[in-house]
Amino acid sequence: MARNALAPVVEFLLRHAPFDRMAPAHLEFLAQHLRLGFYARDEVITEPASGAAGHFYIIKQGRVRGETGDDAGPSEDGAWELVAGECFPIGALLARRPVRTLHRAVEDTFCLELEHEDFDKLLGLSPVFHDFCTRRLANLLDQALQGVQASLATAASTGEASLNAPLSSLIRRAPVACLPQTPIREALQSMNKERVGSIVITDTEQQPLGVFTLHDLLGRVATSGISLESPIEQVMTRRPLSLPPQAAVYEAAALMARMGFGHVCVVEDGRLAGVVSERDLFSLQRVGLVQLSRSITHAPDIAALTRFGRDIHRVIDQMLVQGASVAQLTQIITLLNDHITRRVISLCVAEAGAPPPAFTWLSFGSEGRQEQTLKTDQDNGMLFIPPDGRSAQDVRGELLPLAQKINQALDACGYPLCRGNIMAGNPECCLSLEEWKARFFEWIEHGTPEHLLNASIFFDFRAIYGERAPAEELQHWVAERVASNTTFLRQMAENALRNRPPLGLVRDFVVASGGEHPDTIDLKLNGSMPFMDGARLIALANRIAETGTIARFRAAARIGALREKEADAWCDAHAFIYLLRMRAHQVQAGQGLALDNRVNPDSLNELDRRILKEAFRQARKLQARLALDYQL
Repeated sequence: MARNALAPVVEFLLRHAPFDRMAPAHLEFLAQHLRLGFYARDEVITEPASGAAGHFYIIKQGRVRGETGDDAGPSEDGAWELVAGECFPIGALLARRPVRTLHRAVEDTFCLELEHEDFDKLLGLSPVFHDFCTRRLANLLDQALQGVQASLATAASTGEASLNAPLSSLIRRAPVACLPQTPIREALQSMNKERVGSIVITDTEQQPLGVFTLHDLLGRVATSGISLESPIEQVMTRRPLSLPPQAAVYEAAALMARMGFGHVCVVEDGRLAGVVSERDLFSLQRVGLVQLSRSITHAPDIAALTRFGRDIHRVIDQMLVQGASVAQLTQIITLLNDHITRRVISLCVAEAGAPPPAFTWLSFGSEGRQEQTLKTDQDNGMLFIPPDGRSAQDVRGELLPLAQKINQALDACGYPLCRGNIMAGNPECCLSLEEWKARFFEWIEHGTPEHLLNASIFFDFRAIYGERAPAEELQHWVAERVASNTTFLRQMAENALRNRPPLGLVRDFVVASGGEHPDTIDLKLNGSMPFMDGARLIALANRIAETGTIARFRAAARIGALREKEADAWCDAHAFIYLLRMRAHQVQAGQGLALDNRVNPDSLNELDRRILKEAFRQARKLQARLALDYQL
């Protein structure tokens, strides 16, 4: 392209990802080697019969339709549109193969075209372009996360550590440590001199054996009458939490929150390298994740627990500012919700007086998958094994009042009662192990529409409170039964294919045309659900124990049931849709509105619309894979 024409081309490229982040020299190389092509309405640009892909196309003006239908022409299910700034066919160029999609001009269209030889050169020159092409959806998702972080961050520095930084970046000083035989008085003098709130007890090789904090001073020394001349090992907390220096700050935060401790030892090659405290992770003016977790765990009553909902929202805001990934967000929300659930159960059990029969509290649906957003209702149940001499009906009669009380308490804490009554307080959801097996057996063997709907909720279960062994036995039993029943698997596949991603031929997206939420997409039903259903089917067919969508895709890739690139793309697509849902909930919560999963695509910026389209295309690829596997 002539040099005098480069300026407007560069200006155009800078308005679109990934070109907006490329180095000026690499962008100039691209602009110099582009040629402008014109395609009249309905003209084919690329097609599978044309041999190996020879050009990289960037749409400058107009629209291009990708068609995967048969000779009868494209359909709503087999086509989508690309608009200005989008590019194709990257996968075919990287693999040196023909395209699998026919690309046709929807209207008179201009494309900027790059010869495949120059495409290869640019891949080698520009790390940004290479990263975009080799992990396209993940690359765009990274940009979207950065955008969210920038929009939420305040102008002033918060002073908080990035959650993705290594723990070594938080170590400001040599750790304060002593030997196990050191008198308590001497250890306290060292802490006072160094102005620290903890001391690590190590052996002569600097291997951590325990930790002692000012909190321990009050709880184990001041109130017990123990002599200050006693060795510190008598009052230390043994087996302290530890992580290597390269572990992410997020890992320390999650570990402290899960275990309820305020310090983590940083250990390298078995030797103490430093100590990271909760104060190091979060500035004092913010809600501390570990402090919130500890407050929930020790809440004195239900009224206290109800006050923590707003704090959970603030923690999520804080994590987004710090650059937390979608996987980190889901884990933290799950961790805090689990803490609240366990504390509610413990308080209700204590208030009941006499200990109830042993039971396991099960979570189903999004909580079972560990994929809760800020909008979540209750899907739970009880599992028990009747003691010798007692019937299931007898035990159930004793447990149901407790279960109903727990359901009401969770409702008071901000977890609404399930409209479908999938709750432990319902006798149909408070069953013995053998009764759960009998119910699931009926669903698997008969596979009616209602059974399939139930399976999509109940088969994503995990234990939150009580003995894990009965739940694990039930999970193993379900996996074996489903994997050996090809009819039920095929029925599940048929069910999964009924919910098509809302990509349109005329517009980018198919939106609601009326009703309570016109011009919107239900991101949970039309976005997340195809990935949840697909991952569940793949997991059950391959006896995979994980319940989370992303964990199921990853596990399937590890055992060879999926190609790694497939799993990566589907995980990234599912993660982005989850991110959009979280962002929508944050905005709605800030405005005092009821939370829902709907979004108007026109309200999204160009990057978000582009990623959402790609996410929906990945959902179609997943469904195409299922249709091929089950010959549907």
